[in-house]
Amino acid sequence: MNLNTVKIKPELLNIALLILRIVMGTMMIANHGWTKVVKYEVLKTEFFSFLGLGSQFSLILAILAEILCSILVIFGLFTRAALVPLIITMLVAVSINNWELFGKAEMGFLYLTGFLFLLLVGPGEKSIDYKMSRKSYF
Repeated sequence: MNLNTVKIKPELLNIALLILRIVMGTMMIANHGWTKVVKYEVLKTEFFSFLGLGSQFSLILAILAEILCSILVIFGLFTRAALVPLIITMLVAVSINNWELFGKAEMGFLYLTGFLFLLLVGPGEKSIDYKMSRKSYF
């Protein structure tokens, strides 16, 4: 393996995208979505009210994004659509922390960067999206 090459092997790119999807999705569920579910009773009155929707409804939207959308990203199913709520959630998280990229908002910014990368590049060939795009239903 030549470490100085700039050529990207498609198979390695697809494996890297799979790993990124699994890690980003799993970490989002484990460290954020599930934590919100466990602390729901406390957070439902304290959570940030996104666009004036109210704390409880905003919390429910965040939980859905962080768990349901993350599961879709992991499997590569409707990946780009599933990334939109995750990106919005991370933009809100970063803005709540005053865009302190080297402080409180650091983790949100890292998630945001990974999700934007996946949105731009796509889920890769190791995804349900790819398998569905290869089948002819007619």
